[in-house]
Amino acid sequence: MHTERPLLTPELRVAGAAPGEPLGKPNPAKIAIRNLSKQFPTKNGMFTALDNISIDIPSGQFFVIVGPSGCGKTTLLRILAGLEQASSGTVDVTTEQHNRPLNSMVFQGDSLFPWMTVYENASYGLRLRKLPAAEIRDTVGHYLSKTGLTKFADRYPHQLSGGMRQRVSIARAFANDPEILLMDEPFSALDEQNKTLLQEELLRIWEETKKTVCFITHSVDEAVTMGDRIMVMSAHPGTAKTMIDVPFERPRNVLQLRSQPRYGELVYQIWGHLREEVERAKAQEQGN
Repeated sequence: MHTERPLLTPELRVAGAAPGEPLGKPNPAKIAIRNLSKQFPTKNGMFTALDNISIDIPSGQFFVIVGPSGCGKTTLLRILAGLEQASSGTVDVTTEQHNRPLNSMVFQGDSLFPWMTVYENASYGLRLRKLPAAEIRDTVGHYLSKTGLTKFADRYPHQLSGGMRQRVSIARAFANDPEILLMDEPFSALDEQNKTLLQEELLRIWEETKKTVCFITHSVDEAVTMGDRIMVMSAHPGTAKTMIDVPFERPRNVLQLRSQPRYGELVYQIWGHLREEVERAKAQEQGN
């Protein structure tokens, strides 16, 4: 039977067996968000970033969030990461193993430690957890190989291209073996060639691990390429406007997938939902 562990923050709760107790039947929702709202104080009063969001994300799902700028996508991800506190509502996360970190986050910008080598960056989480040296070496070696970075293990971030630095971030996140992977527009600063290559690499690694992923993007193409389910958010205050299931089988080949007529139809459908919100967000900006 599941028992609830102490709250991490007022709105982020971790449910699961207490340490040493056997886990019972798992909750089908890895992440259960209920009536979640977030407000920020401003000089003119309170600004509502997120308004009454309720969604379930099953274990192992690649969940993608799209929406206009300023709709609260990153705020939602930061609440899931425990970096922000919700104003109201709850986030319940069901754990599976107590010896693994709950989540790892891959940011939009360069988040590597500049004084550490590729290997040191990729192994940071494992070293922080004081895992055995042999286990760290094997795990990090595996993910450096998967991301094509083995030959660059002794390089420093300033010696790498932007695409290679993001590969290190991805290797570090997977090597730490979190239960949930949070990704905030990780490929937005890359050119189309590097973006496509990294999308393919991320999909290959995810197929191996089947981690629960929450992935933010501004690109509808990327959302359809990567996701199992897509949430389109409204212009602020951010709400869950609609949910769309992605019907394409896995594993996916990025270029082959994009050549399918059904792919273009789905992108067009999602853009129809998103365009209304982008135009509304633009009108809000002009109104200010």
